[in-house]
Amino acid sequence: MNRPLILALAATTALSTAGCAYNETLGRSQFLIVDDNALTQQSEAAWAQALRTQPTSSDAAANARVRRVGTRIVEAAGLTDRSWDYAVFVSQKPNAFVLPSGKIGVTTGLLALVRNDDQLAAVLGHEVGHVVARHAAERYSSTAATSLVLSGVQSAAGDYAKAAGAIGGLGAQLGVLLPFSRRHELEADRLGVDYMQRAGYRPSEAVALWRLMAEQRQGSTPEFASTHPSDASRIAALEQYIASQGWN
Repeated sequence: MNRPLILALAATTALSTAGCAYNETLGRSQFLIVDDNALTQQSEAAWAQALRTQPTSSDAAANARVRRVGTRIVEAAGLTDRSWDYAVFVSQKPNAFVLPSGKIGVTTGLLALVRNDDQLAAVLGHEVGHVVARHAAERYSSTAATSLVLSGVQSAAGDYAKAAGAIGGLGAQLGVLLPFSRRHELEADRLGVDYMQRAGYRPSEAVALWRLMAEQRQGSTPEFASTHPSDASRIAALEQYIASQGWN
């Protein structure tokens, strides 16, 4: 084997050994070579940029609603040890996102879609679930390790480096990164339902929410090439989990 590739594989093996940690909330081990604190500065910069470059809603009722429901979910998740901030972004597309530093963005399109606070709690519970599960740090770690191996493959490929990089990059995405992201989404769904229930919201409304999302979605990406599970997959998983907890 080419020396650069050997070094890349050796480095990745060392990182994998050193960065393995057990997450009791998820019931599995995670590969982590960076912690959430290391991502805080990036998160804060990303949040400031979003507020600066994207239109936000001045609707006092909408903002108060997101903050009210979000606060209950955060308390249920036991994450009151950090400062949380919320914003409603003006966009017709139903969407929401979370940053590990404790920032949640929700679009006006999402608020128009949800039919009650329980469904909004399902969205916010899902986003907070990502933070509890340390998915951002795990995703960052996996991407960094994959990039390290691919750089070694390209160095070993010589004149074929460009082709190897393109093929290797696609294979890594479909075989490692995208499926892993789908796993994150399903874990966040489950944790979100837990937090909904603890906060006094109806877990069954998480299923109703995803049915609404499925109805309004135009077109779809095959699940094997998507960072998110199909609507049918996540609805089935939620129904099974809610039934197993006796929350029907």
